[in-house]
Amino acid sequence: MDKAASSLVLGPLSGYALRVPCKPQKGLPMIPRYSRPDMVAIWSPETKFRIWYEIEAHACDAMADIGVIPRANADAVWQAKDVEFDVARIDEIEAVTKHDVIAFLTHLAEHVGSDEARFVHQGMTSSDVLDTCFNVQLTRAADILITDMDLLLAALKRRALEHKDTVRVGRSHGIHAEPTTMGLTFARFYAEMDRNLTRLKTARDEIATGAISGAVGTFANIDPRVEEHVCEKLGLTPEPISTQVIPRDRHAAFFACLGVIASSIENVATEVRHMQRTEVLEGAEFFSAGQKGSSAMPHKKNPVLTENLTGLARTIRMAVIPAMENVTLWHERDISHSSVERAIGPDTTITLDFALHRLTGVIDKMLIYPDNMLANMNKFSGLVMSQRVLLALTQAGVSREDSYKLVQRNAMKVWDHGSDFKTELLADEEVLAALSVEEIEEKFDMGYHTKHVDTIFKRVFGD
Repeated sequence: MDKAASSLVLGPLSGYALRVPCKPQKGLPMIPRYSRPDMVAIWSPETKFRIWYEIEAHACDAMADIGVIPRANADAVWQAKDVEFDVARIDEIEAVTKHDVIAFLTHLAEHVGSDEARFVHQGMTSSDVLDTCFNVQLTRAADILITDMDLLLAALKRRALEHKDTVRVGRSHGIHAEPTTMGLTFARFYAEMDRNLTRLKTARDEIATGAISGAVGTFANIDPRVEEHVCEKLGLTPEPISTQVIPRDRHAAFFACLGVIASSIENVATEVRHMQRTEVLEGAEFFSAGQKGSSAMPHKKNPVLTENLTGLARTIRMAVIPAMENVTLWHERDISHSSVERAIGPDTTITLDFALHRLTGVIDKMLIYPDNMLANMNKFSGLVMSQRVLLALTQAGVSREDSYKLVQRNAMKVWDHGSDFKTELLADEEVLAALSVEEIEEKFDMGYHTKHVDTIFKRVFGD
């Protein structure tokens, strides 16, 4: 199979790619390697022209209903409902007209008949078609992304419950801090992605508007009822006030949301990458039979999927600033936003769809190593209990400053000489003057650090 005519997409929850046919689309910015067919289809020229057609046909219906155009002409437009619009022919016309909407309308008239089609686009401007179509595409893309998020959340929840009590060391600044659990790590990512799902649903609702309001948005040449009818048929709400375009603050918010989701993907991916480091190895991407890690070093198992996700997150975030800059347009409109959106619309949604699906596969099949987690925590014996000892000393009447000095001087012996923290404390006369042996021993109970895990899980997942 020719590589240019194929696409890498994911098998169910595998996290790995399978090559399937996916014909590259003319004029569609996309990288087949990071694309999945359902999302790609939303941005194909065929889909775009089909939406354009529906906008025009529904507008004709509404105009016929209110007596602006003859019903026969509106019905004639619907006779093209089963037509597969010829992309090459539209491109041929556009090469002469230098105007994509006019090229499409000319091609539509070739199917409907020039006399029958004379009322198509009456009172409308190109942006009525372009902007309404773009928001239909973004809304459909959001629906796919919402499904992706649901699947990712299910995987994170399952792994969180599975490892709720799997103890590992928490780290701050990359340095051992205090004990936590692997379940809490997954639960934290679940909560973050759940917030993102709420944001995405809000962004979808905000972008789901349409405008059929004419040249500068005044409805001078088209009745507002036409806009209401078209929007209802397309699952949109009428834009309360448009100029010649739908306000771009809506789109800025939409792409900003996608950027935040991408950052959260990178957040999870980075944690997996750190856990897979050889000297850590607390978790790792699944390594399939026959997989190769390095062309030079046969022993390698590299975190290639999460490294890839880190890179994809960067490409998605590239759309955020241009989307913000698109908010500012001259007067009632210019087209400085148009070229940006032709790229970032497909690129960000296609890439994010792929990234969410890939991350779901990574989480679903991720390998967890509880024994390594305990070994890492015990690498500096007992050191993670230093705060418990500090607090116990202050409760025993020692000043906080002196308590800190007592604990730190014994902790540094563990760092410098690899000794056991509890042993050092039990040999320190000043510590023993404030705390009994039994009190010191009790401060090394691991259960102390996990006693509220259930409370946190109820906050995240409910009962």
